[in-house]
Amino acid sequence: MALTIDLAGRVVLVTGGNKGIGAGITRTFLAAGATVVTCARGESPTIEGADHRACDVRDAEAVGALVETVVTEHGHLDVVVNNAGGAPYAAAADASPRFHDKIVGLNLLAPLLVAQAANRVMQQQEGGGSIVNISSVSALRPSPGTAAYGAAKAGLDSLTTSLAIEWAPKVRMNSIDVGLCRTEHTDDHYGGDAGVAAIERTIPLGRMATPAEVGHVAAFLASDLASYVSGATLACHGGGEPPVFLSAQNIQESS
Repeated sequence: MALTIDLAGRVVLVTGGNKGIGAGITRTFLAAGATVVTCARGESPTIEGADHRACDVRDAEAVGALVETVVTEHGHLDVVVNNAGGAPYAAAADASPRFHDKIVGLNLLAPLLVAQAANRVMQQQEGGGSIVNISSVSALRPSPGTAAYGAAKAGLDSLTTSLAIEWAPKVRMNSIDVGLCRTEHTDDHYGGDAGVAAIERTIPLGRMATPAEVGHVAAFLASDLASYVSGATLACHGGGEPPVFLSAQNIQESS
């Protein structure tokens, strides 16, 4: 029996849903038949078929207004994908308290604000709802240069498990720990094709993810196929990172 993800009739909010991984998520939900609303702070490229709104997800009032607008215009809110996030490189010893506040605010507190606003709506809906938090493998391993980001993502995974209990049975909560992913900024970030190729050789599956592949996981978690999945953290990292000692062992064996 063929299984397909059919999200026709579902209304989905994707934060940061117009570029990078978020764009892949948005396009996947659109392809599955969902009505998709995206949001981003300030100007942002738009995706055909999606309804875009400006919103700073760190602002509780703005988030509340956004969710209210979605429900007013579309009648309900069935799925939220908390994708907005990220962090520039900064050594923890030198970064300012204000910098760390912003990173933790965007990657941990903002998803909580969005989830709270969505939950208030979903608890009143007969079918409840599903919230998917886009986290990172930085939650699972050391994150030098982005220490506050890694700590915030670890907190996001923990938050997911707590809210899955608090908001059940109406709302399912899950997170995705995303590994390296090819986006429009990958070459600039990792030093061009040669740098990307070198990094991809360290990934067990031999390549970085595509944004669409992350979208597929998010769509699965939001769909009825995952109707008994809640409080889970699903790794989407191509097999993870081989232990460093294996590289040292290979060098020793070849010498």
